[in-house]
Amino acid sequence: MHTDLSPHLHTEKCNIMINLLMECRREHPFRKFVGFCNSFYHQMTKCLKEERLARRARNYEKSLEMKKKFRKPKKEDTEYVR
Repeated sequence: MHTDLSPHLHTEKCNIMINLLMECRREHPFRKFVGFCNSFYHQMTKCLKEERLARRARNYEKSLEMKKKFRKPKKEDTEYVR
């Protein structure tokens, strides 16, 4: 199962792939059941995966920045004496 195909959620490249798939399915209502539109589906899935991996990498980098921001050593932590 793929993600939501709303245009505002995806890049222009993926929106083109999504539109090609939807157009194929509209034009060939019976052939779509025997794999006529599979090439468009595979291209769309590949594009969505690239988007997802890029988004995941951006979120990971952002999380590292947030960890650095919140995990700065405090002065009282560095002056701990036994």
